[in-house]
Amino acid sequence: MKVTIITGISGAGKSSALKTLEDIDFLCADNIPPALIPQFVKICMDNPNPPKNIALATDMRMGSMFDTIYEAIDQLKQMNVELDIIFLDASDNALVSRFTQTRRKHPLSGSGNILSGIFAERDRLQRIKDMSSYVLDTSTYTVRQLSAALHRRYREQTDLRLLISVISFGYKRGIPIDADFVFDMRFLPNPFYVDDFRTITGMDQKVSEYVLNFPEAQFFLEKTSEMVTYLCPFYLQQDKKQLTVASGCTGGMHRSVAIAEALYQKLLSMNCRVTVEHRDINLEQAAVRKRFSV
Repeated sequence: MKVTIITGISGAGKSSALKTLEDIDFLCADNIPPALIPQFVKICMDNPNPPKNIALATDMRMGSMFDTIYEAIDQLKQMNVELDIIFLDASDNALVSRFTQTRRKHPLSGSGNILSGIFAERDRLQRIKDMSSYVLDTSTYTVRQLSAALHRRYREQTDLRLLISVISFGYKRGIPIDADFVFDMRFLPNPFYVDDFRTITGMDQKVSEYVLNFPEAQFFLEKTSEMVTYLCPFYLQQDKKQLTVASGCTGGMHRSVAIAEALYQKLLSMNCRVTVEHRDINLEQAAVRKRFSV
């Protein structure tokens, strides 16, 4: 198990860093009291399916409780984990600008003076900064640039391919609101009107073969898979982590299901990171069977 502690100067980007690690499948917890970190890690280790990567953010929001971080680090070193400490820093000018823009109070600026709080915080955090395995200056970084820097650091430990989610659905129940691409499969003949296929779904081999046997279905699969795989790198450049491709038909039981399954298998064969979900298949099959008393 790898445990990453994210800390650093307030306003340097710890929340954004934690969100990035969460996007690449780290189990994340924010603003956790340092004394509880070893207990949290132990609970994760004792889980039947423990996470491979944990990221915990802690900083001077904890006040005097933050000082227990060093004891917590000593305990983690005695546990069977790989420890990584990321310290985020930024210039005084950049930090003052960020606090001014967000109108947030610095955790150590009791008098309301941002700079005095920054100076006090730097002094309190110097020890853990010296202990850190990775110090990152975010003074000139955008959120996207910070995300890219963390991606580069953890590239070997995570699958950074775009996640393609293929979903089948029925138009009668609405288009998935999170769909990036929506394809209408109603240009294909409907298996519903074949007596033997009416109450079974596109997951059945007979229905799937019926749908995929049409040349236009094969053409659609070829062109759609080419388009999606071509666009994946460009979405990643824009810091998009997931692409949802929705395949719809009237009820979401026959054509959309068969096409979604075929597209899923085709993208898998092209070394894509892909999942498949059939949103309406069970509801529609139950409704059809009730209607036809099967």
